[in-house]
Amino acid sequence: MSDRRSDGPVAAYLADSVVCLRFFSRLTPALPASVSALAGRRRMVGAVRALPVASLAIALPAAIALVVVLLVGLPPLAASGIALAVLAVTTGALHEDGLADVCDGFFGGRDAPQRLEIMRDSRTGAFGALGLALTVLVRASLLAAVAEQAGALSAGLALLAAAVASRTALLWPWIKTPPARPDGLARLVGRPDPSAAALAAATALVLVLVMTPGFAPVAVVPGAIGALAVAWGMSRAAEWRIGGHTGDVLGATQQLAEIVMLAAIVVTLT
Repeated sequence: MSDRRSDGPVAAYLADSVVCLRFFSRLTPALPASVSALAGRRRMVGAVRALPVASLAIALPAAIALVVVLLVGLPPLAASGIALAVLAVTTGALHEDGLADVCDGFFGGRDAPQRLEIMRDSRTGAFGALGLALTVLVRASLLAAVAEQAGALSAGLALLAAAVASRTALLWPWIKTPPARPDGLARLVGRPDPSAAALAAATALVLVLVMTPGFAPVAVVPGAIGALAVAWGMSRAAEWRIGGHTGDVLGATQQLAEIVMLAAIVVTLT
């Protein structure tokens, strides 16, 4: 009998959420021993079905911080910077590190082996530093624009919606491209189950729709299309530059998809 039947669908889904939290963040929620044990038996390839819900939990501390500091009276750009700092602490800057490594490797290497070697190097080069600085600036500016045009609560919801959409988008290159390294984490973890990814996409759409009606419902379609376009583009670029995906590619996809989702919200508010 499968885990899902013996432990129940709710417990199984909760366990999958914990698996995603442990994989994509530093959050370690206190759970009943039975759920923690079940999470230890679940595999990431199937647990991705709960990634949208886990993404909400990952971004929630940053969203709360954003709303609070905005209500206290801090300028929107400063408040957005604080929120992104909280988010980076929550994730261990996992996706930001991936973006910086992709910028260094894709633009600094002569061929696929050298690009992969650069991406594995823990040091950040000029391309990585510039790419990271620009994307943080853009993300903070877009969040500040939402706060200015729609208020603190809408800015917090926009951050949550972007977190859900962007982390779900990274499943595309994960599924559609092969691992670039024979010994990398991507190969060890395996490719997500397509049915689990489809459920994640459906869940993400519902969650984003729930979070946006109060201020920018028409942003959902262009935001989702934009996130998919980023995911598709990163897939093609990764195959061209390094022969497939790595964890860094997934992180870069998340960062760029988050920008696109936030941009769609801002555009629809203007």
